[in-house]
Amino acid sequence: MMKIELDMYQTLAVAVLVLMLGKFLRARVRLLEKFCIPAPVIGGVLFAIFTCICYVTGVAEFAFDDTLKEVCMVMFFTSVGFQANLKVLKSGGKSMVVFLGVVIVLIIGQNFLAVGLAKLLGVDALVGLCTGSIPMVGGHGTAGAFGPVLEDFGTRGATTLCTAAATYGLIAGSMMGGPIGKMLIERHHLLDTIVPEDDSLLVEEEMKHERHSSMYPAASFQLIIAMGIGTVLSKLLSLTGMTFPIYIGAMIAAAIIRNVGEYSGQYTVYMGEINDIGGICLSLFLGMAMITLKIWQLAELALPLVVLLAGQTLFMIFYAAVVVYNVMGRDYDAAVIVSGTCGFGMGATPNAMANMQAVCDKYSPSVKAYLLIPLVGSLFADFINSLVITVFINFI
Repeated sequence: MMKIELDMYQTLAVAVLVLMLGKFLRARVRLLEKFCIPAPVIGGVLFAIFTCICYVTGVAEFAFDDTLKEVCMVMFFTSVGFQANLKVLKSGGKSMVVFLGVVIVLIIGQNFLAVGLAKLLGVDALVGLCTGSIPMVGGHGTAGAFGPVLEDFGTRGATTLCTAAATYGLIAGSMMGGPIGKMLIERHHLLDTIVPEDDSLLVEEEMKHERHSSMYPAASFQLIIAMGIGTVLSKLLSLTGMTFPIYIGAMIAAAIIRNVGEYSGQYTVYMGEINDIGGICLSLFLGMAMITLKIWQLAELALPLVVLLAGQTLFMIFYAAVVVYNVMGRDYDAAVIVSGTCGFGMGATPNAMANMQAVCDKYSPSVKAYLLIPLVGSLFADFINSLVITVFINFI
């Protein structure tokens, strides 16, 4: 079999081409636009199917250098960290606590379902756990971290199983979020529930989001400095013995830089420019994440694992459309939060952001959703997930 190796520059170029293909198809295929499928997912899945056919037929195997994928992911989350203005965060106080509770129940539910289904199917409970919140809420990062732990407990090939489940979750979470959000908005006529956002906080924000071409270099420098400080914070967090995603430190550093600037008035944080750079990085990250998917790993799963993943998918659809929607207020914001919850509940927070972006581009922005999902999905969910997984591994 011919092996085609792409370096990090070629991988980035392919990701951009895939992005452009996704945008091209989304603009021309009404069904894709109608169901709010993100452009990187459209092009990325097609490319992943192409690489899968090449691999299965023995024509070629593609190897990608995804170094820049991590850089883009961290830069995107750093831009999200800069949005953590304490004045705005205080306004989401009660909603944030409620949503955090909803996510904790989701994490516990995914693991109980995984263990319960595994016992019904007659497979080891730890094999079931490979399809629980480790790959679902945790994604590829947590799968890579906890796979070896499960192997130490005697589960052969746990890392491969977790990675395959995370790969499936990434696709499923991206595919279901937009359509479920759209279905809720149109079935319940939620566009009528859109209340003009509380401008008292956001008018001030809007002024900070004005773009000036001369400020993009300064915004880039602020992002890079926050990323640099973030590596130190991430190292300190790792001393606790817990497993955190690599971008946590950068998010915290960005939030500190933003709020020190806000309250001291000593320097300006260029939010509009930072958001633009973050948006570009999100698209590039998703493009690279999708083209590096190894779809054939799903075919290697035994029937019980296919059943376990189907169970997680149905649980996510039910939980998002019924529980999350009702608890979060049965309004437009709740529907956008549902689309985001599908993204990080099955895949990763960037998928959640892409799902919400697709829905908001079609209908209307939702400040509440854009505030809650990155904050809870990135900061709290991974921390709580690590605790819950540790408890399950030790007690089942």
